[in-house]
Amino acid sequence: MCGSMPADHKILGKRLNKAQGKNPKKKTGITITICKCKKCGLIFSNPQPIPLNIQDHYGVPPEDYWNESYFLLDESYFKYEITKTKTLMPFNEGMKALDIGAGIGKAMIAMKAEGFVAYGIEPSLPFYQRAIEKMGINSQNLMMSTIEDAEYPKNHFDFVTFGAVFEHLEDPAKCLKKALDWTKPGGIIYIGVPSAHWLISKFANAYYKCRCMDYVGNLSPMHSPFHLYEFSPRSFELQAKDNHYEIALLEYSICDTFLPKSADFILKPIMRYTNTGMELNIWLRKK
Repeated sequence: MCGSMPADHKILGKRLNKAQGKNPKKKTGITITICKCKKCGLIFSNPQPIPLNIQDHYGVPPEDYWNESYFLLDESYFKYEITKTKTLMPFNEGMKALDIGAGIGKAMIAMKAEGFVAYGIEPSLPFYQRAIEKMGINSQNLMMSTIEDAEYPKNHFDFVTFGAVFEHLEDPAKCLKKALDWTKPGGIIYIGVPSAHWLISKFANAYYKCRCMDYVGNLSPMHSPFHLYEFSPRSFELQAKDNHYEIALLEYSICDTFLPKSADFILKPIMRYTNTGMELNIWLRKK
């Protein structure tokens, strides 16, 4: 993200190509090195396990991820993010919005309901098909493509969103520059990504260290959901000037701890107070 050199990278540990559990040393598999940039705080895998074909990772039917209830329309879905966006820029009915990694089109439906003309990019064939066939998305507004291969006119969109997408991209900085090129001056880009400061990952890493294991709980680059990166605010701050944007808003989402429910009463307030929630939500304004 910041263009740092290997000398600025710190090795955190290694990650197994499956769920690690309490004792990953007893499991067989392939490990990969997890590093952290000392300049911008980005956590990343090295090398990057990029599939030869995007469908090898993401060409899985959405029914294999979620049950039937996921296809039901929820009026609250993505509404908070849209509402926040409208406070950050003058809004007019008919503004153009683009959802990168549109999935089955739920955010597109939400943006349309809020007065945007919604477009989307989706690289997974099964998700693209379900969006059109099951969710009623207009095929003319949804492009089946990766962001790397997609093309739109310059200064075309008022609002661009990366929801649970940025951490999957081989080169997120390059993709952000491309999205900024498509965004109008004064327009907003929303990005929701895994946080490099998540409290539960810190606990997991401390646990492995106490047991003299060089494993970490960060990322899942070689198994679903194939996260290649975790981000800190600094990851975006250092390139803001060169890419002509500013951070308009930054928030953390707490989400689940994936620990016994009894721990939530203690850990969730701590995460909220210390900004160590699982997800970093950031709104960028193009200058």
